[in-house]
Amino acid sequence: MTGTRVMVVDDHPMWREGVARDLTEAGHLVVATSGEGRQAVRVAAAARPDLVVLDLQLPDISGVEVIQGLRAALPRVRVLMLSASGEQQGVLDAVKAGATGYLLKSAGPAEFLDAVRRTAAGEPVFTPGLAGLVLGEYRRLAADPPSAGGSADGGHDAAPRLTERETEVLRLVAKGLSYKQIAGRLGLSHRTVQNHVQNTLGKLQLHNRVELTRYAIERGLDD
Repeated sequence: MTGTRVMVVDDHPMWREGVARDLTEAGHLVVATSGEGRQAVRVAAAARPDLVVLDLQLPDISGVEVIQGLRAALPRVRVLMLSASGEQQGVLDAVKAGATGYLLKSAGPAEFLDAVRRTAAGEPVFTPGLAGLVLGEYRRLAADPPSAGGSADGGHDAAPRLTERETEVLRLVAKGLSYKQIAGRLGLSHRTVQNHVQNTLGKLQLHNRVELTRYAIERGLDD
């Protein structure tokens, strides 16, 4: 997806400028950059990026606090974490706060730009190894009685009715497959898979594929 409005937040000027340059050369529009979390939230409210590339470690507030501020100001914004740390708790905290993806800074330029494109399209993108960590955490939460809430004893009956194809796509989302992989598996176009996911999000009143994945796992659709 070219032409995405992107904001880059990182406290290292050379790294921040390098990422902004790569994005610009790839056809994206860098609408703002920032080296501090609080400033980033203020600037984002005015710049209105579609996607924020965000470092987890900032000098004033944490990346998680920045995500929360961004989501409050711009509910539809996508957030791609680009961090030197792959520490388990940091990854999970970022995703729970609303990050769409998490990429380590060791990623190459092509991998980074692909992650930007996919994150802007609403796909959860993770450095290899981290996707399994996040899915595992959702499975743990789904098995935890307090998180089950009202879904037990008839919660399935109250769920909105999905078409057979939407359910099929949802199962593959729960397994962690990308849109491209789902399209190949079902013999559909990438756009058709996106449409099924968007329709399902609307029916279930969810906001992104991360929430959709948790919904599917809570209902055992990843088996």
